[in-house]
Amino acid sequence: MSHTATDIIDLVFDLEGEMLPADYPFELWASLCQLVPALSAHQNIGVLPLRSIEQSVTTSLPKRAKLVLRIPSNLADTASSLSGQKLTVSGNELQLGAWKHRAIKYYPTIHAQLVTGDPDELNFINQINQQFAQMGISGKIICGKRHSLTSPTQQINGYSLVLHDLTPESSMKLQYHGLGESRHFGCGIFVPYKVISSLE
Repeated sequence: MSHTATDIIDLVFDLEGEMLPADYPFELWASLCQLVPALSAHQNIGVLPLRSIEQSVTTSLPKRAKLVLRIPSNLADTASSLSGQKLTVSGNELQLGAWKHRAIKYYPTIHAQLVTGDPDELNFINQINQQFAQMGISGKIICGKRHSLTSPTQQINGYSLVLHDLTPESSMKLQYHGLGESRHFGCGIFVPYKVISSLE
């Protein structure tokens, strides 16, 4: 990622909708790019996984749902044009409302729902350690459940990951840059762990 850390922000949109299929990230990204074609030119845009009430064949959105894009700040004006737009994802309508910037802050413990990598857990952890070494990061890793995102045309595999005992610099770097691939589909994006744990 060529952007410096301080160039990355979260753009948070109010979101109204009810149900989505479990593989919604693929169609969600396609719909966003349809509305704002400039998004598709950027590899480093992340769409945070939607917080949901349940994870099964369908995902039920809570009343105060948010769509969060992790983007370079110079794309904020372009992406903010999503406000007020309607998306259709697998026949389900989503309405995007007001938006705001949210700065990324230091947390010693952060979590990603799915980080892509080797299907074997030991190999996966080795890959994460290699990425840590390349990024100059030290911290502790808790590897969670194996997850996959599947659509008729593609499959993404990986594990959920909690990283803790992070220095401010390491925590910020991981939140800015992420780990693994497929940021567009919500993979490898880290958020404060306390946000996740309060929902489970």
